[in-house]
Parts: sequence; C-alpha cells; structure tokens
Amino acid sequence: MPENDHAGVRPRTAVLTRGFDPSLSVGSARPAVFRSSTYVFESPEAAEHAFAITTGKIKLPPGERAALIYSRFSHPNAEILEDQIVPIEAGATDAAVFNSGMAAIMTAFFTFARPDSSIVYTTPLYGGTTGLIHTFMEPFGVHGIAAPAGDAAAIDEAIRTAHNCCIVLLETPANPTLIMTDIERAAEAASKNPSKPVVMVDNTFLGPAFQHPLQLGADIVLYSATKYLGGFSDMLGGVAITKSHEMIQRIRSRRIMFGNILQPDECWMLDSRLPTVSLRMNRQSKNAQRLAEALVGHKHLSNVIYPTLFQDAEQKRIYAKQCEFPGGIFSLEFAGGKPAAFEFLRRIRIAKNAVSLGGVETLVCHPRSTTHSGMSAHELAESGVTDGLVRFSAGIEDWRDLLADFEQALAGI
Repeated sequence: MPENDHAGVRPRTAVLTRGFDPSLSVGSARPAVFRSSTYVFESPEAAEHAFAITTGKIKLPPGERAALIYSRFSHPNAEILEDQIVPIEAGATDAAVFNSGMAAIMTAFFTFARPDSSIVYTTPLYGGTTGLIHTFMEPFGVHGIAAPAGDAAAIDEAIRTAHNCCIVLLETPANPTLIMTDIERAAEAASKNPSKPVVMVDNTFLGPAFQHPLQLGADIVLYSATKYLGGFSDMLGGVAITKSHEMIQRIRSRRIMFGNILQPDECWMLDSRLPTVSLRMNRQSKNAQRLAEALVGHKHLSNVIYPTLFQDAEQKRIYAKQCEFPGGIFSLEFAGGKPAAFEFLRRIRIAKNAVSLGGVETLVCHPRSTTHSGMSAHELAESGVTDGLVRFSAGIEDWRDLLADFEQALAGI
C-alpha cells in the first residue's frame, strides 16, 4: 500500500496499517507468512533491474523497494515488519530487521567502522557488545574507548580526543546500573569531531515507548527485539532504525553479506506484537515503579536503583529531559553482597531467575555472575556492577503479588 495513503495517521494506527496490502495476502486482514527462499521475476529485464539495485549500480529512490530476489536479501514479511515498525520510533524513516539484537549491533558496526579507527562507548555496557568491541573489532584495527555512562565531560573528552572516531555508542539507561547518558550532548560532541562519527543508541531498556534518541540527535537506534518489542520471551530478533534512507541501505547491504536477516516466521510474530508494545511497557513501568518505591529502606537492601529514586541532580535532569516514563527495569543492591543476592534468587517463587528482560513475566538475574561475567574485575568495579546487585525486569503480573514474593524472599535472607 502506498505510504502516502497513511499521511497524517498517528503511530498507533500506522503500526497496524502502514506497509501492508491485503490484496497481496489473498485478502487477509493481517499479513500471511511467506516461507519462500526465492522469487520469480516477471521478465529477464526485471531480474537484471533488481540485481542492479541490489548491487548498487542503480540507486533506489526513498520509499521504493527493489523486486524480491532471494530471502537472504529480503522477503515480504521483513518488508512488512520494517514498514510497520517505523511509526513507533519517533523521528524514524527506515528500519532493518535482524535475527538477534547482537546481529543488529554487529552489522551496524561493520557498516560504519573502518581500519585504524575508534569506537567510543559508554560503560557499563551489555557484555556481548563489550566482547564484540574488544575481542572481535580490535583485531581488525578498531579500538574501543570506554567512557563512564552519565559523565558528560568524560564522554565529550573521549569523543574529542578519539583517533579517527567512527562510532559513538550509547547505552542509556546503562545495563544494569540504570545510569543515564545525555544523548543530545553526546550527539553534539560527535558533530564537532572532524571524523563525523555515527551516533548509535542501544534503546532496548526504554524504547520505543519512553525514549526517542533520533529526536535527540542520534543517527541510529538499535534494539534487541527479543526484549520489549517481542515481549513474550519466545523469539530472538534485532532492529536498526534510522532517519536516513542512505544509512539503512548501507546497513542492508552488509546484512545481505552476513545473511542475518530475521526469518519470515519471526517477522510475522514480531509484527503481530508491535500494536501492544506501548500497552505492555506502560503496565511494566507502573509495576516497576510501585515495586521499587515499596522496597526502599528494606533492612537487607543498601540501595534501590530506579529513575524516580535518583538522588544525583544531573541524573534527575537527564531523566526529566529525555524520558517520558521510568521504564520496567530496576536494580536492588543487597547489603549482604553475593550470598544475600543468591539466597534471594533461590527463594523467589513468582518471578523467574533468568537473564533477558522485557517479557510479560517478571525476570530477575545477578548480572555480575551472568550477563556481565565477561568483564574484568576492574571494569566491573568502575561500572558499579557489584556482587550484591540484582536486576529486575517487571512483568505484567499484579504488582502486589510480586511484592509479596519479594518480601518473603527477603525475609529468608
């Protein structure tokens, strides 16, 4: 369906209608699943034209798509999903979908990195991304430079002094300490660097409902769609979203090489989840806020970390400036360190001790021994990922039942 058929339609409507033509799905009200590896051309000239576009010999005008060739390049379910996910990311024009969040990050890195260059990134950072930078990118001549999340002066200096800076990667809020970084200021610092680095934001924790990096100067927003976008802990996926048609075309060209496009069934599943993302995230945010605020002052806890409980003036300012709601993640610091944290995890009954986040069920994990276990002791200490820190991803259960579960687990420490 032509994109201009939905001009002026609000995101909650566009996510259900944009980019899908029922006539191409035998009149189905919702997209079908197209399990095909290859597609038939109308003529040899059409095949030649499609490959000329795919190989970059011909530039495709914005808003138009090449004829389908092969499902490693693209397929109907990916095209429908990429169209329908754009409206929920404020300021976006184009998207590319991948078979995991790490695939999205890796492909974005290999699109814009170059030899003898630097990536500036905020820390703490998801362990998989840190590993990608230091164990995989650095042997190719791409040096990683860590800057503490939330420290605007240090981030500015890292961007200013980075040799041949190609990428600035921000994860905000940081995982799992929830430290927030000023996206607009970092984007401004990047714009002054003569190397013109691409500003990427991992927006998995608060996006797309509560934080809009593209409107704050970011170039690319990255998601583990496994989390809030998927929402049911039953699939893997990743998304890169931009406000630049040229950038997304470059990313898609790398995706063709790597073959890490999201498969048709998963595209169909994820597309069906998009209309409820904001509904789920709002419930999860309300639950997290009620739980975090109810646990403040408990004798076994030395700290409760959540945006509405920030004490630092700069963190409060950033939260008020760039976030609409505090989100569904909070962390607890146990006064008894790792033994107390593990005892708590052994005793929970409703919440589940598992990594990942963003599902409709509440998930709880100990980052230092799981998701961030690959970091060095020095990196962990600098990042504030301590032995006593436990991360919570609130689900959509009744918050009072969750609170009772947490209180009984705390009582057993």
